[in-house]
Amino acid sequence: MLVDSHCHLDFPDFDEERDAVVERARAAGVLRMVTISTRLASFDRIRALLETYDDVYGSVGTHPHNADEEPDVTAGDLIALAEHPKVVGIGEAGLDYFYDNASREGQARGLRRHIEAARKTGLPLIIHARDADRDMAAILEEETQKGAFPAVLHCFSSGRALAETGIRLGHYVSFSGILTFKKSEELRAIARDLPADRLLVETDAPYLAPTPFRGKRNEPAYVAHTAAVLAECRGVSPEEIGETTSENFFRLFSKVTRP
Repeated sequence: MLVDSHCHLDFPDFDEERDAVVERARAAGVLRMVTISTRLASFDRIRALLETYDDVYGSVGTHPHNADEEPDVTAGDLIALAEHPKVVGIGEAGLDYFYDNASREGQARGLRRHIEAARKTGLPLIIHARDADRDMAAILEEETQKGAFPAVLHCFSSGRALAETGIRLGHYVSFSGILTFKKSEELRAIARDLPADRLLVETDAPYLAPTPFRGKRNEPAYVAHTAAVLAECRGVSPEEIGETTSENFFRLFSKVTRP
């Protein structure tokens, strides 16, 4: 069994064959998928998917790229939408200094509101971090002092120090198709060294398709290729990685029902 802990099935990339994409995931042994919110304004699309597919769950949140579009979203807004029985996470929220599509101040404010919602609901925060390791680590440290909260550093491509900070604070680290890329030796070394009980796998579909599909649209079935590379990094079988990452997923995303 595998779990795709982070995808975007609500995106228009899947509009023409969403049923087929979900069926291919099931056929590949991907028995749970979490479709991740990037805007509260489009949450109705996610809710519709949760109510259509038994094995698809979701989150609620505002992506850092969109932080300035939704500056008035409160922790209370997030908490209210998270009452849906199949909303199992908060986010994705975080800091992205690579694109800087939103002001850094707006991104940080949004991140702290999402952390508050994660702390109050007990649902895991899905963290987006790109080219912002130092500021992300500082905010996670500061907010943890106010009270612990569950979280995952999704689509991890940051430095070892941020991974180690996340682990020390009790969080998880999720690897995407980036792990399979030829030039990702440093990332594979990080994946090799992290505690087994903190590892997740994901696609971030429709983005970042793993080798051998790089450059094509990604989809949840392809998480098996990332899991296979993670298994190789750690010197274990793909079956063991499937079991380990699935158990970790259900521990973190405790609101998800097991197959």
